[in-house]
Amino acid sequence: MASTHSRIDIREAVHEDFDFIVELMVKALEPYYGGDHRAHAKRIFSTHISGGTDKIGHFSFEQKMFLITVDEERAGVLHLVGKRQGNYKISPIIIAPHFRGTRGLGTHLLRFAEEYARKHNARQIYCTVAEQNHSALQFFLRNGYVVSGRSDSHYKAGITEVMLYKLFTSEDSDERFDRPHISVLAFEDRHETQVRKLLFDYLPQYFFGITNEWVDALFAGFRRKDWEDINQKFKIIYIAVDRSDAVHGVVAATPKKGKPIKLMPFIAKSLPAFAALLTDVPFELRRFGHKVYMHITPTVDETIALQQRGWKLDAAMPAGYHRDHVTQQWSIDIKGDSFMRMMRVKKQFLQQIKAGKKTLEVRVGYSNILNIQPGERIRMASRTEEQVVRVNDVRKYRSHAEMLEAEDYAKIAPHMASKEALIALLQEIYPPKRQKLGIIVLDIEPMSKS
Repeated sequence: MASTHSRIDIREAVHEDFDFIVELMVKALEPYYGGDHRAHAKRIFSTHISGGTDKIGHFSFEQKMFLITVDEERAGVLHLVGKRQGNYKISPIIIAPHFRGTRGLGTHLLRFAEEYARKHNARQIYCTVAEQNHSALQFFLRNGYVVSGRSDSHYKAGITEVMLYKLFTSEDSDERFDRPHISVLAFEDRHETQVRKLLFDYLPQYFFGITNEWVDALFAGFRRKDWEDINQKFKIIYIAVDRSDAVHGVVAATPKKGKPIKLMPFIAKSLPAFAALLTDVPFELRRFGHKVYMHITPTVDETIALQQRGWKLDAAMPAGYHRDHVTQQWSIDIKGDSFMRMMRVKKQFLQQIKAGKKTLEVRVGYSNILNIQPGERIRMASRTEEQVVRVNDVRKYRSHAEMLEAEDYAKIAPHMASKEALIALLQEIYPPKRQKLGIIVLDIEPMSKS
């Protein structure tokens, strides 16, 4: 077992490592995977030793095997496969039993794998893990991997295989996803003209039957919302708006018998608007049911946003709504302790929250913000990362100036040089009519991922 001053190294596997690797793989994989693990280990080891080129397979351009050692004692193995499609697969990563839980060896190997893949210009890294292997699955989830799907009895009868990935995104990509600033609001009659135009601009390319009568029926359902009668098919409508109150997206929710809630339509003309609606709307609908689902034809970026926020693909419906498209059903459970409010923050702020430097989050008094309570857990999320925080206190002010008389600006935006610079940023994000709703300060602290 590693001592306080142990030396940890990662190196390529050599001939003398063969027996260690084979025995480690056989014992680790046998409970969750069928097949001849000894033969599999021998094949991939031989591929690595002979130069890393798989002469049998045709999708990989290299296969590399690495060992992690503690004071030169073998402690674990990583097999990394470079794919011709521009990504890398971890297949597998295993720490020897007597080294597990010490020195974060699995994390060392995982970081090494990710850095190796980045250096080789991969756009993502992925792996599969048996769902019944709880510690391995939680390990990847804690390290920012996103579940893309599950397959029952995939490699072994009775064992569910979970597919996970992590994207390597650029700062440009994050900025494209984050901007402009978008707020999610309850629909009001004054938005009808903009929403009607948005519906006709975007829906017909994916759904047949989008007529004035269909749109009129949607708004009629909204005007029945106060009845909250399931049999009257009432609608709850939310919109995504920018600082100038221009509508960038719309969602109509219809509670159903049995308490699922259907979102139809769910459309946005920008990624920030899509992410904003996807993040805020499910939490707002909790009192109406236990599950939210939608029918949609998502883009690649929209699919990423769905998966990262815990949505699951339920079904693919060829020509279900349009003869040229496969409509997909996605859903998310909105009951239970694991479901919590999610708030969108820019990547820079999220890193500061994780580091414990940003402990104050400033918002304005939208209805969904006003109901936040001390003790609540919130999932703070950027495009590709998240952090669960605990709300220690909620404080309210009449203006940004009043707020900054009482609060430390460096705990709101640690990177900003002055209080004046922060006020300018807040006024840019929240125009005067939004500030009139009141300024809300959330006193937060990051929670452990364990």
